[in-house]
Amino acid sequence: MLQGRFEQDVAATVGDFVVRRRDGFYAYQLAVVVDDAEQGITDVVRGRDLLDNTPRQILLQRALNEPTPRYCHLPLVTEPDGSKLSKRLRSVPIDESRAPEALHGALAMLGQKPPAGLVRADLRTLWAWALENWTLAPMRSVSRVSS
Repeated sequence: MLQGRFEQDVAATVGDFVVRRRDGFYAYQLAVVVDDAEQGITDVVRGRDLLDNTPRQILLQRALNEPTPRYCHLPLVTEPDGSKLSKRLRSVPIDESRAPEALHGALAMLGQKPPAGLVRADLRTLWAWALENWTLAPMRSVSRVSS
């Protein structure tokens, strides 16, 4: 939806990929496909860093005769040094007492331009504005945003 058409020859660029690990656990690629199908997921919105996983998931969906959701890969929110925000890397979590301000800031970083007057609005009001005004267009030129 946002990145435009993305194609990958999985056989040539990835080759065989793991669907069940040696320890018996199912790998992400298969688990997410089965989980999405089981839940009837029709739209997937996730970070641009997962764009190259999508062709493998579509390949598995087709092999399992499951529907393919629509995909939208958003720009990544990064630390000032360019690294991805991550629990594993101990990124600073959002201060829940300032959730409306954080949501307002996230919407602004994604190019949604929420009115300044909503910076102190309650979450319900801010979410309502976001749902009514959301558009992908401003994000087409954004590759990543810093926190």
